[in-house]
Amino acid sequence: MNQAPNRLGRFLRCSCLAAGAALFCHWQNSDIVSTRLSYRSPKIPQGFDGYKIVHVSDLHNKQFGPAQSRLIEKIKAENPDVIVITGDLIDCRRTDVRIAMDFIRGVVPLAPVCYVPGNHEAESGIYPALASKMAALGVLVLNDKAIKLKKNGDEIDLLGMCDPTFQCGDNNAHACHLFGEALSDLSKNKQDSFKILLSHRPELLPLYAECDINLVFSGHAHGGQFRIPFAGAVFAPNQGFFPEYTSGICRQHGTAMVVSRGLGNSLIPQRIFNRPEIITLTLHAVEKKENN
Repeated sequence: MNQAPNRLGRFLRCSCLAAGAALFCHWQNSDIVSTRLSYRSPKIPQGFDGYKIVHVSDLHNKQFGPAQSRLIEKIKAENPDVIVITGDLIDCRRTDVRIAMDFIRGVVPLAPVCYVPGNHEAESGIYPALASKMAALGVLVLNDKAIKLKKNGDEIDLLGMCDPTFQCGDNNAHACHLFGEALSDLSKNKQDSFKILLSHRPELLPLYAECDINLVFSGHAHGGQFRIPFAGAVFAPNQGFFPEYTSGICRQHGTAMVVSRGLGNSLIPQRIFNRPEIITLTLHAVEKKENN
C-alpha cells in the first residue's frame, strides 16, 4: 500500500537533484567572475601608477546576453585604461564571427583594445577576414608586433605574438622554436623599458622569461576546465593532467604571467568549479631603492 507514495517520493527527490545539477552547471558556465589583481614593480614608470588592464581570453563564441551585454557591462564596470584579448575569440569547430564582433563592437568605445590570435583563429581558416574586421573597428591587432602605450608622459612597450600554430600547425617543437626566435627579435633593443607581452600560450613561460619579458598575459588553459577545490586544475591543453599554469599570476625569474581562466568552452562543453572570468590587473609603480 505504501509503494506508490514511496515511488513518488523517490521521483521528487531525483527531480530536485536533477534540477539542482542543471542549475549548478548553468551557473558554472555562465556567471562571470571579475578577478582583481595587482602588480608592483620599480620598473613601472610613475605615469602608469594605477593603470588598469582588463584581460579577456578564450571567448570561443560564448554568448553572455543579447549582443554580449552582460560581458560588456562587467568590463565597463572596471573602468579600464586598456583592454587586452589573448586569443580564441572564435571556436574553429563552430565558428560564429557575429558573436565575436558583437563583443568587439561593445568594448571598443570603453578603452583601447589590443588583441592577439590563438590556436583556434589559426585553425579556423578565416583569421585574415576576422582580423580585418576588428582592425576596421579600431582594434590594435598585434600580429608579432610591438607598440608603445602612453600615460602621463611615460611609455611602456606592449608586444603581441601570434599563436605558434600559425608557424607550422601541430608541429609543436618546431613551432615553439620559430615562435621563440620571433619573440627574441621583437623584444631586443627594449632591455631598458617595461615590457608587457600578449601571448595565448601559458606553457611557454620559460621562453618568456628567457626573453626578459616583465609581464605576460595568457589564456588557452581554460582554468583546467574542471577544478578540484583547494587542489587546482585537472587538465589543460599542451600541459596535460594537473597542469601548472592555469590561473592567477605565475612567476619565473623576473617574469610574471597572468593566466586567464577564459570565458567559453571548446571540445568539453562544461566547466566545474571554474566559472568564466575577466581579470583586471592594476599596475603600481614602486620607488627604486637607492644603493647605499
